[in-house]
Order: sequence, then C-alpha cells, then structure tokens
Amino acid sequence: MMRTFLKRHGLKLVIHLGALVPAVVMALQLARGSYLDPIRQMTTASGNTALALLGLTLTCTPLARLTGFRAVLRVRRPLGLYTFSYAALHLLIFAGWDYGFAWDLLIPALFTQRFVLAGLAAFVILLALALTSTRGWQQRLGRWWKRLQRWVYAAAGLVVLHVLLLSKTPDKALRYGIVLVLLLVLRWVPARPSAQGASSAPVTKD
Repeated sequence: MMRTFLKRHGLKLVIHLGALVPAVVMALQLARGSYLDPIRQMTTASGNTALALLGLTLTCTPLARLTGFRAVLRVRRPLGLYTFSYAALHLLIFAGWDYGFAWDLLIPALFTQRFVLAGLAAFVILLALALTSTRGWQQRLGRWWKRLQRWVYAAAGLVVLHVLLLSKTPDKALRYGIVLVLLLVLRWVPARPSAQGASSAPVTKD
C-alpha cells in the first residue's frame, strides 16, 4: 500500500518538501538571529529560490515531451504556485520590510531603479498565471488559457533582466538566460512518439 502511494504521489511529495525547505531555513535563521543583514540576505534567498523553482517549472514540459515521463506534468502547477509564493515573499520583503510600504519612496524607485520595474513586471505576470491556474479558469478561458500560460517565458525573461540590472557582473544573468533559451528550444524539439500530447496536458491535473 505504501509502495502504491509513493508511486502515485512520491514525486509530488518530494516537490512539496523540497519547495518548503528554503522557507523553513530562512525562518529558522531569522529566529536564531543568524543573519548579519536579514533584509538583504532574505531578499536574495527568496529571489534565488523563486528563480530556481521557475526554472524547474519551465523544465516540466520539455522533459515530458522528450522522455515521455508524463508524471512530471502533475507537479507543474505546484511548482508554478511555489514560484509565485517565493516571488511574493521576495516582493514583500523588499516593499514591506525594507521600504515599510512607503509609497512615496517605492513609486519613484520604479523609475530610478530599473531592476525594480523589471521584477515587478515579472511578478504581475506570475500573479496572473497563479490566479488562472485552476481548472475553472482553464474552462472559462478556453484556448486563450494556453496562450496566457506561455507568458511564463516572458516572466522568465524579465527575471533574467531583473538579475542583470541588479548584479554587478552579468555572469549570473547570463547563466540563467542560457538555460531559458535552451528550455525554449527544447520546447519545440519534436516529441518522442510515446510523449505525444504531453505538452498539451493541463497544468491543473494532480
């Protein structure tokens, strides 16, 4: 019985546990006073986690298409929602903890600090994707739902721009940019016969 459960839900369980670990680590380090600069370090940690989870989310469809491993499609939505959650935490730390929701400072920052504008634009797209990720929204939007979901690549591109504008060197942004381009290319590589239809499987299936 346990073997059947793990076979059916094991991958999803790994995703849930793995995605929660960074949040638990951040909370423990904050509670213990381990951070020398908690705002900066937690902003970086939450942003890096969101970026890693976004990469994993984008990997699901190419992996299913090329290998026929359709089970990975069942974790695409949880990965996307965790990506949004860490992006929201990243924004909350920046706007709430660092700036204290001082709109007279935040609004000018959109225009004087271009990395803020790029990051906010990416967050808005992720918010739209998270809100419409349910089966109900998939039915309401019909064929437009798939077109909306493809905006995740625009969000990823904006995130790469956000990192590029924020970093002192382009190395990190360049690495993520290369990965993004590779994932885009792999999305259009002909699928194996056993994997046909994988890319069109609903994100909302559990």
